[in-house]
Amino acid sequence: MTRTSPRASAYYSGPVDLFLATDPYEVLGALTAAHIHDLEVEQRQAWEEEVRILRVALSGITGTLHLEFDVPRLGSRIDAVLVSGSVVFPIEFKCGEHQFRLADYNQAWDYALDLKNFHATSHDASICPVLVATESDIADENWQGPHPDGVRPPYRCGARHLRDVLHGGLALSGGPPIDSEAWGTAPYQPTPTIIEAARVLYARHSVEAISRSDAGAKNLRITSVGVEDIIEHSRANREKSIVFVTGVPGAGKTLVGLNVATRRRTLGEARAVYLSGNGPLVAVLQEALTRDELARVGNTERKGAVRQRVKPFIQNVHHFRDEGVRTTSAPYDRVVIFDEAQRAWTQAKTADFMKRRKRIANFNRSEPEFLISYLDRHDAWAVVICLVGGGQEIHTGEAGIGEWLEAVRSQFRHWRVYVSPNLTDSEYAAQSALERLATASVVWDARLHLATSMRSFRSEKVSAFVKAVLDCDVVSARTLLQEITRRYPIVVTRDLAHAKTWIRSQARGSERYGLVASSQAQRLKPHAIDVRVNVDPVQWFLNGRHDTRSSYYLEDAATEFQVQGLELDWVCVTWDADFRRHAESWRYHSFRGDAWTTVHKEERKRYLLNAYRVLLTRARQGMVIFVPPGDESDPTRAPAFYNDTYEYLTGLGVAEV
Repeated sequence: MTRTSPRASAYYSGPVDLFLATDPYEVLGALTAAHIHDLEVEQRQAWEEEVRILRVALSGITGTLHLEFDVPRLGSRIDAVLVSGSVVFPIEFKCGEHQFRLADYNQAWDYALDLKNFHATSHDASICPVLVATESDIADENWQGPHPDGVRPPYRCGARHLRDVLHGGLALSGGPPIDSEAWGTAPYQPTPTIIEAARVLYARHSVEAISRSDAGAKNLRITSVGVEDIIEHSRANREKSIVFVTGVPGAGKTLVGLNVATRRRTLGEARAVYLSGNGPLVAVLQEALTRDELARVGNTERKGAVRQRVKPFIQNVHHFRDEGVRTTSAPYDRVVIFDEAQRAWTQAKTADFMKRRKRIANFNRSEPEFLISYLDRHDAWAVVICLVGGGQEIHTGEAGIGEWLEAVRSQFRHWRVYVSPNLTDSEYAAQSALERLATASVVWDARLHLATSMRSFRSEKVSAFVKAVLDCDVVSARTLLQEITRRYPIVVTRDLAHAKTWIRSQARGSERYGLVASSQAQRLKPHAIDVRVNVDPVQWFLNGRHDTRSSYYLEDAATEFQVQGLELDWVCVTWDADFRRHAESWRYHSFRGDAWTTVHKEERKRYLLNAYRVLLTRARQGMVIFVPPGDESDPTRAPAFYNDTYEYLTGLGVAEV
């Protein structure tokens, strides 16, 4: 008799002794019944071989076996997971293989790390991943020692070695035994990257597959439901509404937007489209979805055809705007999600673009005003959802949220405004515009704020620490750092080679790492970092470690413009003299010609401060900060430009490497 997990996390689950006593064809029947796609011959043959191997390897072992265990964050399944004693063994089979490939080794790493980080009852367990090339005659000599988090590097072996490998792993691991039944029903609490989230949502059409179950994820679901309620209320009452969703960096604003777009992409007149003015983000997500979809359909379709199918799901807001300029008709979509809405253009920047690029003279509307007017062409209802990040404006001509509110006040008073109470916080710079709006048109909704960062799953207080650092709040920064570094390492160095060595040593499996720098960091060139090099974010974020264009190579530094809205597991932040510490405050500089000049305009100061806010909040698991030592013989790199910054960071308690 077969058993399956109550939460259907695996195609088959049951005690090892029951698995061994069950007819193999009954196990295969359970696997086949749970498989929702067309079952290919190769898959059935692989299952037959895996079951045969496991029946030999599990002899004399007690515990619970899970076959085809779901890993929703990665959009895949682990071939087998054995829970025995105090150990969790994720087992990846490569049937018919004689060799161990690096990609397969990293896949086994990824599965182990995913369980450790996101599976509730695996946090404190010993994780011992195994990679089985079934036809291999060789195997690793011994289990390698565990990393500090209790995850051992994958053990590589052939099918005939698996029994000894499992017994060896059990012999090495102590600690209290795991409750096998509780393990199988424990919640899976993933925090996907934006790229992973887009892939899973597009493929599975369900945010539940990648949602955590803690307070942060509950907040995420509450916000998603709140937005859906407003859309349905507007539709039922034939109203036009604009919604402002706020959140701390990494809290999941983009995930909320992608979720709404996914759920509504086939709903006819209630269909939603996700828009962003962040060109690199749109390009990376479109390419990631295209590659993912191509992998699913094989060689049956051209990449261009697949890309055309993906593009309507995620679009560039400027292309959407230009379509509104070209036609007098209402847009096809009635629900439009604007990510990073604070970055929409001012009237001056929009007019300049229209004059230079579209040959339209005297364009007199800001981008927010025009975009609302485009949706206002609908004769009945429409909803604009603005996802708002505080302190994220990094480019001249970005209007901020006040421009959206001012457009409603001056031109679209018939629109209902739904506002997160946190929109009054100073970082959103919207207080005065809110005060000018008529009270009757504003609905305050606490569900529209995401308070918990989910990007840095090892520590949700990273964004608060970065804010304290940039605000020169030494007491808060020191306190927060002590809490953070228990699980989220932050270190600093004056040697770039040491920084690269450190970051490579931290990353395991396919965990992504890379260099980032301010777009104004003009004097990092002596360290072979030239921000004038045009980094292609698609190649940088998506390509593998053997591609010189990828982030893994640690050659090209991406700037705030290329990384905003995206993230890596590990980041090396390279800190130049454009933003430097002096006399207990920050000084702002721009490199012009052959020397640094002082930045005086408050707007430009804010952009530079926010650039470093973006760079310091890109890492999910940890970061190293490189502050150059300077060079006495180079007046553009005087040590005094860097020393105070380094001493400030170490004075806060940031460890040196």
